[in-house]
Amino acid sequence: MLQLQRDVSLREFNTFGLPATARYVVTIDSEAALLDALALPELAGLPRLVLGGGSNLVLTRDFDGVVLRMAIRHRERLPDNPADPCARYVRGGAGEVWHDFVDWTLSQDCPGLENLALIPGTLGAAPIQNIGAYGLELAERFHEVRALDTTTGAFVTCSRDDCAFGYRDSLFKREPGRYIIVAVTLRLPQPWHAVTGYADVSRTLADAGIAEPDARQIFDAVVDIRRRKLPDPAQLGNAGSFFKNPVVDAATFEALRARFPQAVGYAQPDGAWKVAAGWLIDQCGWRGKTVGNAGVHERQALVLVNRGGATGADIVALARAVQASVRERFGISLDPEPLML
Repeated sequence: MLQLQRDVSLREFNTFGLPATARYVVTIDSEAALLDALALPELAGLPRLVLGGGSNLVLTRDFDGVVLRMAIRHRERLPDNPADPCARYVRGGAGEVWHDFVDWTLSQDCPGLENLALIPGTLGAAPIQNIGAYGLELAERFHEVRALDTTTGAFVTCSRDDCAFGYRDSLFKREPGRYIIVAVTLRLPQPWHAVTGYADVSRTLADAGIAEPDARQIFDAVVDIRRRKLPDPAQLGNAGSFFKNPVVDAATFEALRARFPQAVGYAQPDGAWKVAAGWLIDQCGWRGKTVGNAGVHERQALVLVNRGGATGADIVALARAVQASVRERFGISLDPEPLML
């Protein structure tokens, strides 16, 4: 039975733990529930916010609309496809917790997502952001999504090409609100190959004496790295990496490294360079600094945190101050990852 709640606090529904109230909240646990919710006369014409784990969101005000909390939960390993023998396919509902889903794929002998372990959020949100970490992006394992096109009221299937993935970008970010993802299908290449080129991963495995890791060992290594470097949102409010790593052309990076020989960057296939945003912020002296109730985490300068009692305005003010420092010192602009609402 569809339940429409009114005047609901969103503090527990965002990992920053920021205060805000929604006019309406409705939990969506099936495609039918989604259609029923959108047909409710009370919600006609109201702004909509589709919410998964709330791990990529900064709430700066109350939301005078309806929050659709995605809770569609199912997991399945699809039958092998004779037309594509070099892959295994898995599908899950949009409300599946991402990390739990990755763990489950390994139990199903479907490796390939282990580098993305412990990323907060839900399966349905993963394609929107094109999540990535430790040498892998979701787009590399993506097959298709099933989504409701709110402009037509029909469910559609979007392929990898349809989604137009980019660095922390997708069709769904460029057309916000149009598509509501209800299920995601991933393609996991076979035979499996370990992705261990990222320095932290290779170092952690080497320290453990593992020369030829299996997928579970990479999963465990990534979990260990993230727990050492990043704060647990249940203990200290945050949204993970707050800024994207800026991508600059080769000439800009060469000029940067001429001024700062220790500059951290990663060469891209097209000749551009991805500069480590955390390094830029750290060099500006922000690591561990607190302004009011918001701060920069002491172990990872890329993470902004709620020290307790922070508002969305506090987080935004801190983010803008960090951006201004980096721009002034390095001439590089930082773009936030989370949605500011």
